[in-house]
Parts: sequence; C-alpha cells; structure tokens
Amino acid sequence: MSQEIEKDDPNLENAVADGYTASFEDDFEDYEDDFEVCDGEDDDSANEPEPKEKIEELPPARKKEIQEIQKAINAENERIGELSLKLFQKQGLMAVTRESHASSSPSRAPVCGIFVDFATASHRQKSRTQALKQKTRSLKLLRLIDLDFSVTFSLLDLLPVNEYDMYIRNFGKKNTEQAYVQCNEDNVERDIQTEEVEAQEVWTQHPGEGAAVSGGAEDGAVSDTVAAPKIDTPRLSSFLRAACQVIAVLLGEDHVVAEPCWSPGAQGSVLPFSDSALPLDTSLPFLQNREVSLLHASQVQRQTVVSVHGRPGKAFNPALDGRYVLCVWDIWQPSGPQKVLICESKVTCCCFSPFKAFLLFAGTAHGSVVVWDLREDSRIHCYVKLSDCFWTFRMPTFSTGGTLAPASHCSALQAVEPISTAARKKQSFALSPISTQEEMSGLSFHIASLDESGVLNMWVVLELSKPDIAGSISDLGLLPGGRIKLAHSAVIQLSGSRCRVGTAGGAPASSPVLFADLSAYYLSHEDDEFWGTTQTLNVKFLPSDPNHFIVGTDVGLVRHGTRQGPRVSPRLFAPQQRGVRPVKVNVIDFSPFGEPVFLAGCSDGSIRLHQLTSERPVMQWDGSTGGHAITGLQWSLTRPAVFLVRDDASCVYIWDLLESDLGPVAKELISPDKVVAMTVMGEAERTRGSFLALVLARASGSMDVQHLRKAWVTPAGDERRRLRLLLQEAG
Repeated sequence: MSQEIEKDDPNLENAVADGYTASFEDDFEDYEDDFEVCDGEDDDSANEPEPKEKIEELPPARKKEIQEIQKAINAENERIGELSLKLFQKQGLMAVTRESHASSSPSRAPVCGIFVDFATASHRQKSRTQALKQKTRSLKLLRLIDLDFSVTFSLLDLLPVNEYDMYIRNFGKKNTEQAYVQCNEDNVERDIQTEEVEAQEVWTQHPGEGAAVSGGAEDGAVSDTVAAPKIDTPRLSSFLRAACQVIAVLLGEDHVVAEPCWSPGAQGSVLPFSDSALPLDTSLPFLQNREVSLLHASQVQRQTVVSVHGRPGKAFNPALDGRYVLCVWDIWQPSGPQKVLICESKVTCCCFSPFKAFLLFAGTAHGSVVVWDLREDSRIHCYVKLSDCFWTFRMPTFSTGGTLAPASHCSALQAVEPISTAARKKQSFALSPISTQEEMSGLSFHIASLDESGVLNMWVVLELSKPDIAGSISDLGLLPGGRIKLAHSAVIQLSGSRCRVGTAGGAPASSPVLFADLSAYYLSHEDDEFWGTTQTLNVKFLPSDPNHFIVGTDVGLVRHGTRQGPRVSPRLFAPQQRGVRPVKVNVIDFSPFGEPVFLAGCSDGSIRLHQLTSERPVMQWDGSTGGHAITGLQWSLTRPAVFLVRDDASCVYIWDLLESDLGPVAKELISPDKVVAMTVMGEAERTRGSFLALVLARASGSMDVQHLRKAWVTPAGDERRRLRLLLQEAG
C-alpha cells in the first residue's frame, strides 16, 4: 500500500509539473521572437522541458537536486522581480499568482522553466552600445595620436664593470695582497718574448694653417708635405715685448735683493735724509764718458724718468760719437734703460705726453721740436752691436726742422711743456687749423715750445691712422713708418717793446688774420716796458686752468699771460726789491695740489713764493743758499707744504713751510762727485704705499735714486688747510 502511494506521488508530481510548464510556455510564446534570453542560446536549450519519459527515469536523488536548484532560481527571480515591478504592471497579476503559487507549494516547484529579465537585458544592450561607441572612438583617435620619441635622454650611463674591478670590489677590501712571479728571469733578451712592432712616423697640426695639416713616411717613401708657416709678426712682437718686460722686472728685483751694495743703509750712497739708495746702471758701453745734462720725470707714470746724455769725451763708435743719447728708465728696473733714443742736435729741454708716457718731446739748440713714439716697432730703427750685444737706437719719429714754416723757432729752445685736456676743451676751435672731429678723435692734444727770443709756439699732436713705410712726401719731418706728427697751431710773441697782431697782406692791425698756410696768429701785449731785450728762460701752465701761463725771464720778472681771452692781472710778478735787476729766473714750478701758487728760483740764490692774485711774493728767501744760484726747484708730490731745492754748488735742500718758514729744515752738500741734474719723483696714493724719491745725476755720469724718509713723504691730515692759513697770514 505504501509502495503504491510512493509510486503515485511521482506521477502526480510529474503531471503537475507538465501542466505548469505547458501553461507557462503558453503565456510567453508570443514574445520569444522579440526578446533575447538573458543567458543566451545555451540557457534556452538548457531550460527546455524534458520529455516526460526522461523525467520519469530520474532517480530520487537527482530529483531532489533539481528541486534545490529550482528553489535557488525562484529566490533569485523574486529579488529581480522586486526591482522591476514597475515594468511588469500589465503582468502584475500573473506574477503575483506565480509567486503565491510558488510560495504555497514549495515542494511542488517546477522542475524547469524560463524567466526573461527585461531590465537586465535593456541595461546590457545599452552597455554594449556605449562600449561599442567608445571602442570605435578610441580606434579613430589611435590613428591620429602618435607618441613623440624625438627627445631622449639617459638617466644613468654606467659602464660595465670589468673583471678586475669586480675582483677588487669583492676581494680588494679584505686583508689580501696581490703578487706576481716572473718566470725565466735569467732570460733578459727583448726580441724573444714579443714580435717587433712596426712603427711609422707621421705628423699633424691643429688648428690647420694652410693646405697641409698632416704628413709622414709611407711605405718607406718620404712624402712629407711642408707648408709655409704663417706667422703673425706684430702679435708675436707684442707678446715678446710684454713677456720680456715681465722677465726683466723679475730679474731686476732679484738683482736688487741679491746685490749687497744696493741694500738700504749702504755706506757712501745713502744721503742723511734718505732711507735707501738705488743706483741706475750707467756702466753700459754707449753711456761711457757722457755727462748727464738733464733729468725729467713723467707726471703720469711716476716711476718713469728720462736722462739726457751729451756727446762722449772721446771717440767710441762712429755711429754714436756725434749724437746725443736719451735713456728712458724705470726706477723699479735699475739694471738698464727701457728705451735708448738718439738725436742729432743738443737737447735742451724735454717732457712726456700728458696722458701716458709713450711719447717723448724734446727741444733742441737748433730750434726744432722732436718727438719719439716709444710704441714703434724696433725694426724700423737702427741697430748697433756693442760688446757682443745688439742695441736699438731710436731715431725721432717727427721733427719740426723739416717743416720749413716761418713760425718755427729760430733760436735755441728753453722749454717744452704739455697742455692738458682741460685746455683743449676751453680753447676756441677757430684758432686751431684742425677740425673738431679730427682733433677730438684718437690721440690729439697740444704742446707748447718756448725759445730764448720769446716765441711761444703751440703744436697739435696728431696720430696718423695708417703709417707709410715708404715715407711721406708732404710731411718731410716724419720718419718712414711713423704715425705721430706735429701740426703748428699758433704762435705768441712775448718779446718786443710793443708787440702787435700779425697780419697778412697789409691787413689792419686791429683785425687778426689766420694765415692759410701757417695757421699762425699773434696776440698783442702792449705797455710792457721790460720786454725790449729780455730773454725768456722757461714757461709753465697752470694745472687747474692751462689757459694761464707764466714765463721766467733774465731780469728777475715772471710774465703772466693767457693763450686767449682778456688781459689778466697782474701781468708781471716781481721780487720785493724795486727796479730791474740782471737776475735770471732759472726755475718756476706750480703747486701740484691745485693751489694757485708757484715757486721761482733765481740766479742770485733767492726763492720766491707767489700767488696768482698778487704781483709781489707772499714769501721771499734771499740768503738760503748763501748766494749760490738755484738750478733745481720742485714741489713735493706727496706733501703740499714741502719742496726741494738744488743750487750750483751741489747742495740739496728740503723745505717744510709748516715746520719752518724761515729756511730749509734739511741740507746736504754732495761732494766730491757733484750733482749736475736733479728731478723729483713720487706718488701720494699707491697700493704699496706712498713714496718720494730724488733722482740725482753726478758729474761722473752715474745716477742714483734716493728714497726719502717717511717724515718727508707722509702728509699730515690738515696740511693743506694749515698751508692756506699760512699764506693768508703772510699775504
């Protein structure tokens, strides 16, 4: 009985399942063609109802498994149905019936069935469409976009480690030693171990100059190609000159240190008011038996000094015996002169260029002005072999003796002075034959030359843009290859009882005329009662205003004038004694510190201190030298109240007006080798300290530099103010 019931239950269940399946398929048979099954064709085929025969053949365990699967599917469908309730409103009743049926008879759930999820299908369709669009767009963009690999750089460039470095890295830091063993040590022949190496000699040049930059022997045949060397001679010469100058300075300093007789405090060479003495080497063969007649120091390069030597006392060399020699020295290189110059006529005065000491001007006894350009190549000058050594003797670059100008000097020159730039800026360009563009471009300045007859000439110094090695037809005084020449600018007649303005072609005296060929003009100085037979001896220009100048005469008077402008006052500077006396004003010198005062040294031994605003001297010392003539007088270059004096008895004096305004504070008689020339050198502000030195030329032809003590070199803090007060009180 129980078995029949068990048999009936399966059949009943199968029948109900078949009916449920049939009714479910009838409900959705009209929509199979319109929608896709969510799980694809495989799911549809898997969910097809099995034939009744197959269901009946399933064992009980299999049926139970199928029921569990059906329950899981039903639970999943319930969750999906809740989310898509609004989409199935028309079929809500059917869904509610199906859910209630499934919940009322869970044990009789259908064995198989198909549930279509419309929301999921629509969502998948939209996702596929959107993915397809993105994929299509990405494919199009990939065709247009391409990565740029033009810029590459290496982050790390590490060379591979060789075997030896790897070995040292692993074992080098340990306590190990490397050693080697040479076998067969008794075999010392070279050719038995290696074969002879074939070698070939070749040469190359970099950078290449010319067609051939390399060469050498090839297959035993000599095929060298030798190119002509290309040498820049001016550049090589300038380099050698600079290098030789540096070497000479170093050797000179070593020689000074090593020479015991040149050390400070050497007996017989250092004067009492000096700290040290340094002799200049005048033992050169061309300086033997030549007396020094003149010394002049540069106002720009304080260590440069020129010495003028006369003709030799006895014959020495035919090329030099009839000529005068000038030597340009650097006191820091005493072993020899920097340049050696020669002149046919006797040199009576000289000066350096006002900007840099590369031009040297000199006045001669014949009345000509000569100039040397110290920058010129030595090859255009003459060489003389003396004592197995070649010396370069430089001829003058330009001489006014070849100009044949009526305004040139006809008597011996007494002074040659440079005129600073300030004068050229204030000068009227109507008085100069040079145009403004030519005068202001390049090297161009003025110098003045004075002869003993009272003719004061103005010259313009010009530098040619290109020298002519063949010489100039128009400039007869120019050396072939020279670049410096002098152009006559103006002339001022200082002598004559009544000087008048020079005219051309009978023009009235009241109208000055520029000569077309001479470019000379004359300025009148009337009412001068002392200029009839006077002799002019020297000229100086005021440093602060070079338009003003003073001229020393042989009657004890000093003339005051201007190169242009109205007449100045006072016109004469006279001594305290009244009347005209036969006293020569041998030396005059302006203060280098900007004060409008000057010193005048006379042949009767008197020294006068004048201000430009007063005719009579502020101070005058008559018996300071015991009646000996003043032959040298210069202000100190470091102290405003100190000046140095030399007389014709070879006595040197040092004056300090702040210490004593009655006489010199130091005096030294130099004998038996008397002093024949003296000049003062110094500089107030130097990197190694101030210095003040006397360069003395002796009668024997020797020269030495005396460095004065610090007391005469270092100024007091208010020395200039104290000097002004002293001058005001004395005036």
